[in-house]
Amino acid sequence: MRHYLMSGAAMVAALTTATAAMAQQANAPASGDIVVTATRQSTLLSKTPVAMTAVTGDGLRSAGVTDARSLAQVTPNLAITENSDGLRISIRGVTSTDGTEKGDPSAAFLLDGIYIARSQDQQGSFYDVSQVEVLRGPQGTLYGRNTTAGVVNVQSNRPKPKWEASFDAKYGNLNSQNFTGMINAPVSDTLGIRLAANYDRQDNNLRQATGTSGYPLNPGRKVFSTRLSFGGDIGRLHFVIRGDYSIQRGSMTNTVPLSTFFSNTATVGQNPTYRSGQSANTLRTVPYGQIYPSYKWYNNKGVMGEATYALGDSIDVTYLGSYRESKHDFVQDLYFLEALQNPATFWGKYHQNSQELRLAFGKGHKLHGQAGGYYFEEESHLNYNLGNPLSSLVYPGASGYAFPQGPTIARSKAGFGQITYDALPGLHLTGGVRYTSDLKSRSGATVLYFPNQASVPASFGSQCVGTTCTLNLNIASRSFEKVTFKAGADYDIPNLGLAYASVSTGYKAGGFNDGCVTGNGVGCALNASQLYYNPETLTAYEGGVKFKFAQNRLRFNASVFHYDYKNLQLSQAATLTDPTTGAKVLQTLIQNAGTAKVDGIETETTWVPTSNDRLLVSLNYTNARYTTFSPTNSSNQTVNFAGKQLDHAPKWTATLGYTHTVPLANGATLEGAVLSRISSSYAMSDLNMLYQFRQPSFTKTDLTLTYKAAKDRYYVQAYAKNLENNITIAAATAGNTPGVTIEEPRTYGLRAGMKF
Repeated sequence: MRHYLMSGAAMVAALTTATAAMAQQANAPASGDIVVTATRQSTLLSKTPVAMTAVTGDGLRSAGVTDARSLAQVTPNLAITENSDGLRISIRGVTSTDGTEKGDPSAAFLLDGIYIARSQDQQGSFYDVSQVEVLRGPQGTLYGRNTTAGVVNVQSNRPKPKWEASFDAKYGNLNSQNFTGMINAPVSDTLGIRLAANYDRQDNNLRQATGTSGYPLNPGRKVFSTRLSFGGDIGRLHFVIRGDYSIQRGSMTNTVPLSTFFSNTATVGQNPTYRSGQSANTLRTVPYGQIYPSYKWYNNKGVMGEATYALGDSIDVTYLGSYRESKHDFVQDLYFLEALQNPATFWGKYHQNSQELRLAFGKGHKLHGQAGGYYFEEESHLNYNLGNPLSSLVYPGASGYAFPQGPTIARSKAGFGQITYDALPGLHLTGGVRYTSDLKSRSGATVLYFPNQASVPASFGSQCVGTTCTLNLNIASRSFEKVTFKAGADYDIPNLGLAYASVSTGYKAGGFNDGCVTGNGVGCALNASQLYYNPETLTAYEGGVKFKFAQNRLRFNASVFHYDYKNLQLSQAATLTDPTTGAKVLQTLIQNAGTAKVDGIETETTWVPTSNDRLLVSLNYTNARYTTFSPTNSSNQTVNFAGKQLDHAPKWTATLGYTHTVPLANGATLEGAVLSRISSSYAMSDLNMLYQFRQPSFTKTDLTLTYKAAKDRYYVQAYAKNLENNITIAAATAGNTPGVTIEEPRTYGLRAGMKF
């Protein structure tokens, strides 16, 4: 239950937009290529046999991508949304529905190669970024568990041994403001130190209905972040050390009533009807005021170090380590239950420790590869209190219904290796394997708070300490282990490009639900199959090409893929009965829910007919569907979902883009660009009601007009995004918490920046 209330449901539509080919145009070597690290080593994007998108820092700026949520603008088959659980990432229809402390994502989010476990800590702005890489498909060999969907790796700029500085600013509607400053100073001929800071603010996507009063919805977000880096070269040692700190604020209110978008929402098993023809302002309007404040207060900080030492001409040793801490606090006005007086509160403390050691060998030889070991640990302590309404439903007179948890611990150990053999000139054969051992445990409870000792029910007896009564313990511990692998071949076709094929596997760790096995403690009401769920696995078969023609003026990338997706971990609400008191307890159960298959084709074409014109065309087909899945709700009703779409996986997506550059005097340029993204309809499942919501097909178009001074000393840009002002659905849910989370409306404004 707590998971559903915190998240409001599922995520944003998969938008297919600008591609790796477009990214190659910004800040690229003369060949039109860029260097990427998808294989944990530096390779050219055009020679990397992985379906991926890489966008440079300048490319992100040009596209207006300022945080992870907007990465879908520049990445095919990627969808990212933000809710009270943090970010939820979907790649090719593969995603996770549990963003709580016991859950794991299906796509790994990395910051400078460091896995960021908590989705709430992924919400900060992109600032002083060198590039972002999005790898599509399972990456279980080199990146490990929780990569069944893929990997998002954000890479910040390294310090340089020279003086430089920059400043960027943005202001737009929704009172959006974004300011980034950076200064880099030399320490010696080979060492530098770099300081960067960012402030990002924007009003809520929602608007308050005229005539209503109460606590404000704004700001939707307000984030301050800073990063200090030191590094460079000392002989054979190449290293960087970074420390970062971020404060996030903003409203926790991100949903409008379900009835704003859908009718016929009360019939189990029958899909709701989308209400068409409404204005954007109507779809964005919250029709009543908030009785209680609704805000979040997240702090996170960390330190990381990466060092590579060259043992010889063909052997490198790399160490990558990090320690991070974060604190999460929020107050949430659950306004759909305001008549019962309900402020929900949350606090949590988290820390994570990750260590990796890799050995790369054979560079320049026919047989080359890498091997390494990895260790990760996360521990958290938290308490989520839903307040009065749900407490009264469980037991009249209670003043709080809460989930004090901790410690919740996750530990992961892994060893891995991957080798490539250059069998023939241009022909490369690759094989890799990884062994992962995971441990998860938790000690916690579900409790009721009472306002005073006199109101504590005598029937609870020894379950109460003072005015706190334990409904059930949340205790669990389980270990998992898995071997994942990759096998592939790629061939450099002379004067044409690269062709590749691979089979790879991904693994997402299993886990446990709230509660405990009957007979093991107070209120334990689950059997082992309800308490625990197994890992989910994915096997991907993929082939692709990366071609270039006409002196690199025409580039064509394509991939075709098939996924066998098993033991999907999906959330369903359940009503359990306390065996001692008979009280009804509402909670969410994650269970392994059958199988799915995903088939698709991705194509990306970039044509540069003249030095001043660039045309982009991207067309993608994805058929992501359940093959065996028959969910049952809390009323023991069952519906067969076989053949239904996976969430946020539109069958067709396309991108059309055109950029024209006008040379001006003294080396300056004026650049105009239009980018239109087209998506067919997509589904969002509500397994409590055993149906799917559907977002109709839509188009969103972006425009930019940019003046660049000679040598990029400064720029001024006017932008408009989502010209159509189409309000698309990020998430929807019915039942006890009916609501719809939306994506951004039309935005527009000015950006400017300069380099020193």
